[in-house]
Amino acid sequence: MSEPTATRWAIDLSLLLNAVKGPERFPVDISELALEYSATRYPDDPILKVAGDDLPGFDGALVKARGRKAGWGIFYNNTLLSKGRVNFTLAHELGHYLLHRQTHPTGFHCSSSDVVRWDSAYGQIEHQANVFAANILMPLDDYRKQITQGQRVDLEMISACADRYRVSLIAATLRWLHYTGRRAILVCSRDGFILWSKPSASALKSGIFFRTSKGPIEVPSVSHAATQDLLIDGRVGVSHPAGVWFREPVREMTIFSEQYEFTISLLTLEDLERFELDEDPVFDTYDKYISM
Repeated sequence: MSEPTATRWAIDLSLLLNAVKGPERFPVDISELALEYSATRYPDDPILKVAGDDLPGFDGALVKARGRKAGWGIFYNNTLLSKGRVNFTLAHELGHYLLHRQTHPTGFHCSSSDVVRWDSAYGQIEHQANVFAANILMPLDDYRKQITQGQRVDLEMISACADRYRVSLIAATLRWLHYTGRRAILVCSRDGFILWSKPSASALKSGIFFRTSKGPIEVPSVSHAATQDLLIDGRVGVSHPAGVWFREPVREMTIFSEQYEFTISLLTLEDLERFELDEDPVFDTYDKYISM
């Protein structure tokens, strides 16, 4: 019998949490889940400890018990200030425990890129751990009740979901992009250049994407991401005419994240009845994102 996939693990554990705690069970207490479930399911190889630790250069780690002692420890960098970032990191490491501990008996040390970048091209194993984390923390059936598939959003609405699930704004935005029917794209930039981006499916179909695989792309000089105008309420957003970000009008909502030391921009566009591309899309890093 084959081992469960990342999504299957998350669904099974979500059903268990629903039965034990009821529908209003958010946010998920990953520490409690990891300790109790592993002790029941794998009593000979359980998770023994979940705690903060000194992890310079890493967000989290799954560590094998020392000596001949059976079991594992899950740790997060105790300098992380964001509860959402800590919670997603813990879920990511729990994903490694469930999915990868037998093939990687020495464990894992995961950087912020491992936890933030959810694309398979970046690393299949890290991608699988993020798929598990996203599904266990933000089940789509519940997320769709908070924001419907066709609903217009702003960053305040997504921030409310981030609070509900105790995840970072980036994680909540990526999860929304996974199922929304609206055209939108998340852009992460630093020092005036796009580092990576993730479009929704409908945005990608209409040619809305950035080819950062060949190197960083400069953000538009008049964009909020470039000007960092503090007089503008970036979460509510600013409307740009055609020719600023794309060849059509865009609404830009931007915050400047100290957590990850880069700028987070959510660009939303009006819906189109049909998509006409000048050329076939060239998949970029996040365009290769595998469905969760």
